[in-house]
Amino acid sequence: MGTKHTRVADDPDDPDDLLPAESVLSLEEYLEMQAAIGNRTRFEIVYRLSRTDELTPTELESMMEIDDSTLHYHLNELRDVGLIEKRVRTERDSEGLYTYYRGTILGDVILEHGVEELLRREWAFSEAYDSSEH
Repeated sequence: MGTKHTRVADDPDDPDDLLPAESVLSLEEYLEMQAAIGNRTRFEIVYRLSRTDELTPTELESMMEIDDSTLHYHLNELRDVGLIEKRVRTERDSEGLYTYYRGTILGDVILEHGVEELLRREWAFSEAYDSSEH
């Protein structure tokens, strides 16, 4: 007895063939991004950075109520996979030079088409389900 599978005609058989021949990143690198954002703390960091121009570690610590070493661990993980970038401000102000973080295009895309898309669909389903009962 076989199992019936629905197949999308344009999808390749091998997941490695999902990428174009001249892809800048490997499938493993995309999967590492997905794994990184699958952590609640890292998701929140990318989410907050996607909604601001930039934040310092001190600002993130305050917003998230997280200790310095934990924050920097997660910042490094996100930076390593390309979801955020670290910058050093070159102009000196009253506080001197400081480091800040910004989201990258990859970070924005993985939010918009990943977790946030799933959440939008849940809201749409919930609203459709709620309205069908009335």
